Amino acid sequence: MRMRNKPWADDFMEENNHIVETSPFSHKGSWKNMFQNENPIHLEIGSGKGQFIANMAKQHLDINFIGMEKVKSVIVNAIEKVKETEVTNVRLVNENAEDLRELFTVNEIDKLYLNFSDPWPKARHEKRRLTYRTFLEQYQHILKPNGEIVLKTDNMQLFEYSVVSFSQYGMRLEEVTLDLNNIDDPLNVMTEYEEKFSSLGQPIYRCRVRFP
Repeated sequence: MRMRNKPWADDFMEENNHIVETSPFSHKGSWKNMFQNENPIHLEIGSGKGQFIANMAKQHLDINFIGMEKVKSVIVNAIEKVKETEVTNVRLVNENAEDLRELFTVNEIDKLYLNFSDPWPKARHEKRRLTYRTFLEQYQHILKPNGEIVLKTDNMQLFEYSVVSFSQYGMRLEEVTLDLNNIDDPLNVMTEYEEKFSSLGQPIYRCRVRFP
């Protein structure tokens, strides 16, 4: 569903520049300095309304979290979620994942999350999928050696495509779960989509992969 335009979004982001980075490219290679600590940095691409990253940050105060969301009318909701948790270990970025190498230097990220990404089901849109090989090349560039990617989705076709894409790229599959609802995982933090689909009994697929 298309989000309604929010003409006040720019002003709101500026007012909350302690949460959303209004000049993120200036932090390339120095994100730990911005957080003012040496804690690991985890990146979520496509943070949506922010439930996942806000709750992850609340549960893991010893980890710094960066949430990337390209839609302004959506990221303002994520800002509100982070404000509600009153955590200081989250920064949001209003940018596109195509710019990752301009935002982060080599080995700057410890872990990466892809939660309920747009499946881009049409074949002609394959290159837009966040598990297409050109994106994997970017992830390998910014992740530390043996860095982990965690993918969650309700879309079986995207999940199957991603598992094949990871394997063809030579990545190591650590976990493949075909229905997260049937697993007792107390560490799993749900997104808004995950809560909705899980309540309807729809399978949630998850995999964890690492680069060789």
